[in-house]
Amino acid sequence: MKGPLFYAKILLFGEYGIIKDSKGLAIPFNAYRGALKSSTNLEGAAKDSNANLLRFYNHLSQLNSDKVTFNLEAFKNDVNSGMYFDSSIPQGYGVGSSGALVASIYDNYATGKITVLENLTREKLLKLKEIFSLMESFFHGKSSGLDPLNSYLSLPILINSKENIEPAGIPSQKEGKGAVFLLDSEQIGETEPMVNIFMNKMKNEGFRKMISEEFATHTDACIEDFLSGNVSSLFGNVKKLSKVVLKNFKPMIPDAFHKIWAQGISTNDYYLKLCGSGGGGYILGFTEDYQKAQESLKDYKLELVYRF
Repeated sequence: MKGPLFYAKILLFGEYGIIKDSKGLAIPFNAYRGALKSSTNLEGAAKDSNANLLRFYNHLSQLNSDKVTFNLEAFKNDVNSGMYFDSSIPQGYGVGSSGALVASIYDNYATGKITVLENLTREKLLKLKEIFSLMESFFHGKSSGLDPLNSYLSLPILINSKENIEPAGIPSQKEGKGAVFLLDSEQIGETEPMVNIFMNKMKNEGFRKMISEEFATHTDACIEDFLSGNVSSLFGNVKKLSKVVLKNFKPMIPDAFHKIWAQGISTNDYYLKLCGSGGGGYILGFTEDYQKAQESLKDYKLELVYRF
């Protein structure tokens, strides 16, 4: 057996904010992907994945939700026959490794599934998101369901609020100097501890005020600029967002990157922001001149995501 490919995702804007109902914009990232495969001779990563799928099967068999049912017998038989998730998506990097796995299991084993080919009304999108949230909670404790949704649909998704999500058209890439890129921190990040730090910070009135008045405002402006192709305004807003994140989300930024984060803001060579929950993995970068950013960050591994 060989399942269809499911891609990584990048949350361009909205990390943490979407937990508190502000806007977000997620796009598929086709450089990394995963698919269900089967082997009679499992070893290494495939063997680990197979064992993980068995644990995931146990999670799904106890879901007891009226939102979704699965052909659990087929799922278990396939796991016992050596099924594993063959993935190039790095784990703990904020690009949706568990999301792609969840999407592939839903696609293969959900009964009466909502398909990508039908008319995706807001109700259907919200239902899918809710189902994926239940499924992905196995990996993160609490999940928005957005990563699997993005991977399953392979479309950019605009999150207006928890109750209002829609597929988004993003401007086609240009062969310009500007770029969105990934910066590899070469550290694994774990979602759950980072989200816990955020939730504790949200108990502080000053932090809540900053989220609603600064963080959400800059995030919304960035999304609007990006979707409308207003590049000159976008970089001004990304700079403001980068400053707010450096000041207020220090625990989510690996210590070794505080200095280069500040350096980007002061030189305007690039601006950094969190990619996913932070704590390691990838950091997302925006630059008006990718070559200049590459020179400034020559000691680090960069990957191109999108050209302006």
